[in-house]
Amino acid sequence: MKKRLILFDFDGTITTKDTFIEFLIFYKGMAKFLFGMALMSPYLALFALKLIPNWKAKQRVLRYFLGGESVETLRRKCEEFSEKVLPSLIRPGAVQTINQYKSDNSVVAVVSASAEDWVQPWCRRQGILCIATQLEVDNGRVTGNLCGPNCYGPEKVNRIQKQFMLKEFDEIVAYGDSSGDREMFGIAHQYHYKPFRSTISVTN
Repeated sequence: MKKRLILFDFDGTITTKDTFIEFLIFYKGMAKFLFGMALMSPYLALFALKLIPNWKAKQRVLRYFLGGESVETLRRKCEEFSEKVLPSLIRPGAVQTINQYKSDNSVVAVVSASAEDWVQPWCRRQGILCIATQLEVDNGRVTGNLCGPNCYGPEKVNRIQKQFMLKEFDEIVAYGDSSGDREMFGIAHQYHYKPFRSTISVTN
């Protein structure tokens, strides 16, 4: 039997919405979220114009919304988010596909630019691995800074290679929905683009 590694992007691939936004709304409430995003709009505009990188805009937003929060509070809210909000955002076809791969003993991992804090609880319940962006913690509090690079684009491949010996796998299959998954597609034998909204698949 072939040894297979299956890699899934999370936001937009497994989920119907960006969980970074949805988690902040859940954590702070809609009114505080909208007010904060209005304050952050200059940084978001710079990102939209490609004048600052993705990670810098993301870190600025994280500092505003989560900077100074206790790790215990964050983890509790992440568990609540995973239980109460995420189920309504998950594409049924994604879970069905994950379960099919698990049934044939494939190694399945989510590789996400979202924070490990709220992606990991869902992955744990599914019995799959989680590779995601990590948040910096200092003296039991979240700083709002990233701990290491944002798990996006080339960094997805770096993190995958740190986690796995790719030569050990006979087949690598990747699922994604954006340009941030391009490099991950590049290491796969087969990839699926927006798979649970369409049927586009490519063999490298």
